[in-house]
Amino acid sequence: MFDLIIKNGQCYINGNLEKKDIGISNNQIAEIGVLKDKSKETFDAKGLTVLPGCIDTQVHFREPGSTDAEDLNSGSKAAIIGGITSVFEMPNTNPPTTNFEEFDKKIQLGKGMFCNHAFYFGATAENYSTLEKLKDLKGCCGIKLFAGSSTGNLLVDKEKDIEKVFEHASKVVAVHSEDEEILKVRKKLIEEGNVASHPIWRNEEVAMSSTRRIVKIAKRFNKKAHVLHITTKEEVDFLSQNKGLITFEITPQHLTIYAPDCYNKLGTYAQMNPPIRDKSHYDRLWYAIRNNYNDTIGSDHAPHLKINKDKKYPNSPSGMPGVQTLLPVMLDHVNNKRLQLQQLMKLICENPVQIFGIQNKGYIKKGYDADLTIVDLNKEIEIKNENIQSKCGWSPFHGEKFKGCPIATIVNGKIKMKNGEILGDPEGKPLTFDIT
Repeated sequence: MFDLIIKNGQCYINGNLEKKDIGISNNQIAEIGVLKDKSKETFDAKGLTVLPGCIDTQVHFREPGSTDAEDLNSGSKAAIIGGITSVFEMPNTNPPTTNFEEFDKKIQLGKGMFCNHAFYFGATAENYSTLEKLKDLKGCCGIKLFAGSSTGNLLVDKEKDIEKVFEHASKVVAVHSEDEEILKVRKKLIEEGNVASHPIWRNEEVAMSSTRRIVKIAKRFNKKAHVLHITTKEEVDFLSQNKGLITFEITPQHLTIYAPDCYNKLGTYAQMNPPIRDKSHYDRLWYAIRNNYNDTIGSDHAPHLKINKDKKYPNSPSGMPGVQTLLPVMLDHVNNKRLQLQQLMKLICENPVQIFGIQNKGYIKKGYDADLTIVDLNKEIEIKNENIQSKCGWSPFHGEKFKGCPIATIVNGKIKMKNGEILGDPEGKPLTFDIT
């Protein structure tokens, strides 16, 4: 007797789609095959594709501090509506997650989340002795380093301080890579009221200078660095030649919209750090995807209320929501032959597991946790602001149609979303990691 059987679906197993049934017991995948057994519950996935539970490795759920724009509960609802079963949440909250007390508060707040979750531990110029002690911290996915200023007050921009972070790091260091000194010098290029000047201020040199330094330091200390939201062709070329200890992420936004069109259409709603750039960079990001140079796709879900986004640039905050739309946007790119389903599964399931050492996730395998994302690859949806679960209530993709839609989200063996409806109570759990 199973708790749940998913029948008749095309299941993504070992890089192929196979028609199999999946039997789930005690939150785990108990059997895969043609199942005639009885079950307390059955989900008929005929005509649907059953994927491993998809993981978004970069979200900002704003709790504590800015819960008017998002909190862990609301952000996790947006995640499961979008077919995301696990998230890595960022530490630039208020107060920031930079000590064990604040980290434990996050773990306790996480009991109100619908999806599984892990939290980044924020690096500061002073807390490097704590960074040595994170190896077996439950629910900690890595260390977040802001080399350039963005939302919040976490900033480690001096080279000697960055070196200390890497020297003492006991987890993967995920980096917001912009050069603070160059940002300060270029501030004079900000044009008040003209958000199209955002990528001029935060130009390619701002990104590349920082990324070159991060790679040099990570290699010197033989530590893993994961460079977040890569935006420039220069970084693509540089990072693709420095693989191994170094991995990197691209966001769906940077693969879907580009300047100047995005600023003409969306204004400050297209403003994020690092910025959306012109088509030559967009094309190079796709080159990285096609050639399997990049390692993850993360949404960089960073919601702000419309009242704040409507402020005159540069007083408008940087960031946009994305956890709910990551999968539909990327499935649309799969349908348009921009990348293969196998590549997408590596970017949002398998590679996160391998880079960060997540236990029992990322694959449809017997004995693994029953986190599954069921999608209709042929269903077209229109993204509308009124359907966005995030408290911010908007999406940069409002009014756009995408082919490929999450139908059900299964977290720890339980159906938590079906046909756009959230089911049951929040029962997400902290992720566990290999201790190597």
